[in-house]
Amino acid sequence: MSDKFGALSSKIKEKRWDKALEEELLRIWEEEKDLLKFNEDLIDEKPNLVIDTPPPYPSGKWHIAAAAHYAQHDMIARFFRLIGYNVFIPFYADRNGLPVEVYVEKKYQLNPHKLSETSQGRQHFIDLCKKELDEVEKELVKIWRRLGCSFEYLRNGTDSPEYRKLTQATFIDMWKKGYIYLDKRPVNWCPRCQTSLSEAEIEYYDETGFLYYINFGIDGTNDKVTIATTRPELLYSCGAVIFHPDDKRYQSLNGKKAVVPLYNHKVPILPHSSVDPEFGTGLMMVCSYGDWQDVIIFRELGLSPRVIIDRTGIVHDPTGIIPPNTPVNQAREIIARRLENEGYLVKKVKLTRPVPKCWRCKTPVEIIEEEEYFVKQLEFKNELLKLIENIEFYPDFHKERLVNWINSITMDWPISRSRYYGTEIPVWKCSVCGEILLPEPGKYYQPWKDEPPWSKCPRCGASSQHLVGEKKVFDTWFDSSVSPLYITKYLYNNEKALKLLRSTLRPQGYDIIRTWLYFTLLHVYLVTGQPAFRWVRISGMGLDEKGEAMHKSKGNIIDPEPIISEYGADPVRYWSSVAAKVGYDYKFNKNLLKTGQLFATKIWNIGRFISMFPDPGIENVVLEDIDKAMLETLNNYARRYRSAFMKFDTQEPTLLIYEFTWDLFASNYLEAVKFRAYNTDGAWSKNQQESAWATLHYVFREALKMIHPIMPFITDYLWRKLYGGTILTQKLDVPKAEFEFTKDYLMDDLVHINSEIWKLKKERGMKLSDPLPGVLYISQRDEPLVPYLKLLHKPSRIELVSVMPEEAVILGKSAVVLKE
Repeated sequence: MSDKFGALSSKIKEKRWDKALEEELLRIWEEEKDLLKFNEDLIDEKPNLVIDTPPPYPSGKWHIAAAAHYAQHDMIARFFRLIGYNVFIPFYADRNGLPVEVYVEKKYQLNPHKLSETSQGRQHFIDLCKKELDEVEKELVKIWRRLGCSFEYLRNGTDSPEYRKLTQATFIDMWKKGYIYLDKRPVNWCPRCQTSLSEAEIEYYDETGFLYYINFGIDGTNDKVTIATTRPELLYSCGAVIFHPDDKRYQSLNGKKAVVPLYNHKVPILPHSSVDPEFGTGLMMVCSYGDWQDVIIFRELGLSPRVIIDRTGIVHDPTGIIPPNTPVNQAREIIARRLENEGYLVKKVKLTRPVPKCWRCKTPVEIIEEEEYFVKQLEFKNELLKLIENIEFYPDFHKERLVNWINSITMDWPISRSRYYGTEIPVWKCSVCGEILLPEPGKYYQPWKDEPPWSKCPRCGASSQHLVGEKKVFDTWFDSSVSPLYITKYLYNNEKALKLLRSTLRPQGYDIIRTWLYFTLLHVYLVTGQPAFRWVRISGMGLDEKGEAMHKSKGNIIDPEPIISEYGADPVRYWSSVAAKVGYDYKFNKNLLKTGQLFATKIWNIGRFISMFPDPGIENVVLEDIDKAMLETLNNYARRYRSAFMKFDTQEPTLLIYEFTWDLFASNYLEAVKFRAYNTDGAWSKNQQESAWATLHYVFREALKMIHPIMPFITDYLWRKLYGGTILTQKLDVPKAEFEFTKDYLMDDLVHINSEIWKLKKERGMKLSDPLPGVLYISQRDEPLVPYLKLLHKPSRIELVSVMPEEAVILGKSAVVLKE
């Protein structure tokens, strides 16, 4: 700001904001971090907000969109602190699960299954996983700290004894309640990861293969029937042939037996309503197991399964038609050729169909029989649907995704995994009597290497050497779904934790609604009987500039660190806040980064200007009408700003405070009252001048507070320079009832008149500071604006009218200027 109006000088000597000052503030904030800590002593005295921050999996460096996602969570935390909430926003990593195991396998060329045959080998593999996770986690922490996120860093991630003992405690509780059981049954299985999968861990990909039309014989006759299948490699496991009861083509076959080609065993031909008469020939072979429909039919018909695909995806054919050690895809080709050579294959037709794959490694999923631990979920579907009616979803339309998922569930949740880097299942089994033993909760157990907590079997009295520890670990979703209980310290003070759950927010992406969101609701409900949180905020996916999801395979990953270095953290946060409304996908946009930079410059310049004047205090002056109108406008924007943030959106409040600060406050009010603030010619009284000072300071302070959640660096720096202390602990002071003003239209009229006159000058090639030719007519109600419009636009004169003269150039309903 120029000092041409007098000898006043700005408290801020630097002419522009330097993003290098962000690093200085980071050092200060680290020293002051206790100012933002959640205060457990105030739980009963203040409103609370507990943010169930998504613990990220440290599988690699964050891309810019992921970093933006966490910056949004920080904005919400800072806003709620601003309005007086006791806020807990933790950060810790989700470190259990397959990704790190796969990474270590590849990096060190290890086979974890062979290595883990001994306790020493398993521990070595676990140590390698932990080492890799530690390194990546450091990178994640560095990025969110550089972005100014005010998380409380819990160094105990999901692989810590503290977290794992909570997971185990919930398992013990649910087992005792009868919500968990052990059973050998068909499960979705990933041959690559060699572990079972829940329904939520399966993704479907369209693939083009063949539909094989195969002739089956009819026992005791020379007749044949043709059956179409995509899985000829399962012929040996065929247990029945079925047709739809209303399909008249095959009524005569009911009760007869079909002869399976190549293998020649006989299977019943039966009617079943699950058959689609329009698919293939209308006949279907039922095998163990081609899909989950096969599983259901085997159970309904009481058929004995022949499961021929093992845990590694190898087909075991006791007849030798399929050679030993043959994978599924090769077995399919071998059987197809054999069928063709022996005259059983009628034809094969190309067919595109959805293939279920492991969501981690994209390997096709098989169905095998495996002994696993299951959580009962089918019987709780209706209860969960009622439960979510007590949770507020933002935006509400994403709730439908959850409802649809719950309605689609067809099996209980298998929670055990045949892997190693995860929370161990706290179970010992007696090898003598078969009793399943669970220890007391409250301690972290590793049954694969710990001594059993009993000296003998409580049931049969067998010595402890007969008590065998469980080697399996939990599904990572069983671990991560206790996150609300972990951050509310459920094991330590259940009453307090249950209270905090009623003030908990779950922010997450829509891509994990069917996993993290659903499993958390189920898990916490079965443990506590209440919802896991009060609010759910569902965000969209972060996309590159072309609108495509960022993936290493696409080569479109954008590293956040160079972007922050070039633009600064505040502009990056500005982009992340305004790129999309909550619930919608958000694109990386360099233009918004530049807008964030320009906004920071505008805030800086406003601060430099206002710092030239003392602050007499808004309560110590008699306000001018335009000042009152400015404060009422501040009230109105603050109401809308609060309302938007209370819905956990960041875009609307950012656009509101941007518009208020730049368009209303800086471009119109400040420009109008700067003459009164300087008062170089003494035309204004002392009170009028001080009224301008007080209003400028008050409005700027409140604007800084509202900008702070989005752009914490520049706002805190300016606060420290202008007002002392830190903005971190300030509370938003508006809206205020005493600022209500009947002439609140004055600011709207000022903006309208200014914009129309500036537009006219621009059209005529004039400078904005040039005198306005002719007479300016304005509405009588805008009389308080006359002295400011004279100084701003310098018309020959200003007249107040009730009706605009016909010969005037119309600028709008509030202002006209005579033709020259």
